[in-house]
Amino acid sequence: MKVSLFYRKYLLPGLVFQSIVIGGGYGTGREMIEFFMSKGPVTGYLGMLLTMVIWGLVMAVGFELARMERLYDYRTMLRSLLGKGWVLFEVVFVSTLILVIAVVGSASGEILHQMFGWPKFAGSGVMILAIALLVLKGTKWIESAFSSWSFFLYAVYIVIFFFALSAFGGRILENLRSGPPEFGAALKGGLQYAAYNLGVLPAMLFVARHFETRKEAVTAGLLCGPLAIIPAVLIYSVMLGAYPEVLNEPLPALFTIGPLGAFLSLVFQATLLGTFIETGTGLVHGFNERVAGVLNERNKALQPAGRLAIGLLILFTALVIGNAFGLISIIAKGYGYITWAFWIIFLIPLLTIGTIRIIKKT
Repeated sequence: MKVSLFYRKYLLPGLVFQSIVIGGGYGTGREMIEFFMSKGPVTGYLGMLLTMVIWGLVMAVGFELARMERLYDYRTMLRSLLGKGWVLFEVVFVSTLILVIAVVGSASGEILHQMFGWPKFAGSGVMILAIALLVLKGTKWIESAFSSWSFFLYAVYIVIFFFALSAFGGRILENLRSGPPEFGAALKGGLQYAAYNLGVLPAMLFVARHFETRKEAVTAGLLCGPLAIIPAVLIYSVMLGAYPEVLNEPLPALFTIGPLGAFLSLVFQATLLGTFIETGTGLVHGFNERVAGVLNERNKALQPAGRLAIGLLILFTALVIGNAFGLISIIAKGYGYITWAFWIIFLIPLLTIGTIRIIKKT
């Protein structure tokens, strides 16, 4: 198999998944605090390990079901799983879409305010313009941008990790000895965190068009777990160097990296802005693909102007909410409710009904 073909079938889906979840999932580090570190340093690692396993298994089932039944947008997949009940997922997905973009929009404004002193709305505006451009360009541009930025992100996170070990590795090790793991808390955190991130699976089904066999779909799905969690583990480890002070910071990753030097902090902030753009783009594109699917059934096409208009409407709505409630409040309160909704409405049906269908076609 050619390298480019192997990459497109096996690695690209995981990189797209990582690109979508990182901005609203662990880019700022705030989510790492809420779901993992607040339960104890070692407990957090166990929770992330569980998250990785769940991500891989669910993505494998989702990709194979999508390949097998040609379900390339979330409307067709959820109609296949839930029948008329699919509209419940739409309510939760749109809520998540607005919530996550509110988080990344608020964080973008905060970062550019810290970097250049810009008004916070200006930083959010930069994010809107970048997302709008990618949404306008379509799937091929999005896949290319996501994969390229993912490699850059991996490089930056690895460099930061080793600088952090050199600067405060002793404190990281000391915090890891601070107490035994709590398996119940790790289970709860891992299940919650895995669920709300897996809500993006139906939004990224456009990558399933690359799969031709069950082996390709399942392997690509399983690889999503480690590809997406490795940067999270790296930044979590770095943040342990500032534990427990970091627990109350709105941008804990940036707070921890600041002492490593102005240049490294600047590079990280630029990288973080890129992840926010990826996350917003992936979610908006997923919604556009859902609209395009409806139009295709009516022998119509979603034009670029329509994609742009839908994207801008979602983005501005989300930013209004973000400015009204604030970053910490949104993450602490909003994500908790949505995670359990995804388990009930999407993940359990996928893992039961979807798995049974796959087995029957074995």
